Amino acid sequence: MIQTGQRLILIFSLLFLTVGCDQATKALARDTLPTTGPLTYFQGMIRLEHAENPGAFLSLGAQLPEHLRTLIFTVTVALVLISGLIYLLIQKGLDWPQTLAGSLLLAGGFGNLMDRMVKGTVTDFLNFGIGSWRTGIFNLADMAIVTAILILVFHQRIQKYFTQLSKI
Repeated sequence: MIQTGQRLILIFSLLFLTVGCDQATKALARDTLPTTGPLTYFQGMIRLEHAENPGAFLSLGAQLPEHLRTLIFTVTVALVLISGLIYLLIQKGLDWPQTLAGSLLLAGGFGNLMDRMVKGTVTDFLNFGIGSWRTGIFNLADMAIVTAILILVFHQRIQKYFTQLSKI
């Protein structure tokens, strides 16, 4: 279990650092990539290209009417993120990996929510791949969310493994 002071420092540090880096890189992408066009590095393995996503992950819901997208992707997401932050702040039984993952999940959500609230879309600019196999275009907030999910999955598996080990 993580102590209250350490938990608060971890939560707010990750929130501010992740959202700050996310917003800074999105601003740089919006200011640079429309004029330069896509930039590629490491023989095309990393591609930077500007995209504005009105939907969710991989443009899911992008074709919905604007008022419905606003209700789902802005209002509902804001309520879920605020609830998640309250939970993370008051829940005493969380350990380091759970707090880390929760903080990254919230930071990624807040980073994308800020875009939606200001512009109505989310700025994406990162794309990885080899040859014709490529990821969708995403951003640092999305990376924080995926990292959080991976931390939770691995943490749960490790806990399950040690629980089974202790029964032997």
